[in-house]
Amino acid sequence: MRPSPDCKLCDLHRGRTTIVLPDGNPSYGIVFVGEGPGEFEDLEGRPFVGRSGKILDNMMREAGFDRTKVMITNTVKCRPPNNRDPMPEEMAACRQFLESELYDARLIVGLGKSACRDLMGYEGPMSEIVNIPITIKVRDREIVFIPTYHPAATIYNKDSRAALQETMRVVAEWLK
Repeated sequence: MRPSPDCKLCDLHRGRTTIVLPDGNPSYGIVFVGEGPGEFEDLEGRPFVGRSGKILDNMMREAGFDRTKVMITNTVKCRPPNNRDPMPEEMAACRQFLESELYDARLIVGLGKSACRDLMGYEGPMSEIVNIPITIKVRDREIVFIPTYHPAATIYNKDSRAALQETMRVVAEWLK
């Protein structure tokens, strides 16, 4: 299920250039979920193509895989103003689309606090949950979920970078 091109389920439609749909290959059953599109994603219509996307692509490559082996999406499909975190009501409006993207997954990787809050209901510090697999429910299915740092969090923090690199190593194992 995808949003209609003229989707107006929440106020994010007011500032978008385009709806940012998932990118990559769902057939391997591994889905990365980010928070929301940024400026470059909004212009190009693909998730993780800006600075964070380059970090993510490099870390995937270092771990031995690339975007052709995973699917990448966001909790919301339209860019939040000033790149703020998506609001709960905005994530709720897009939830039906996200659930349809995640339903057949074997593994979901939550990139960043907003994605983890939306998908696992967690409100605490990321450092307490990063790379600790849990099971989440997507409709009637239970799916393994790995919470991790957003690529942007790794720019100035070596610990976050090391944790995200470890996430990529785990994903590479799932791909074998």
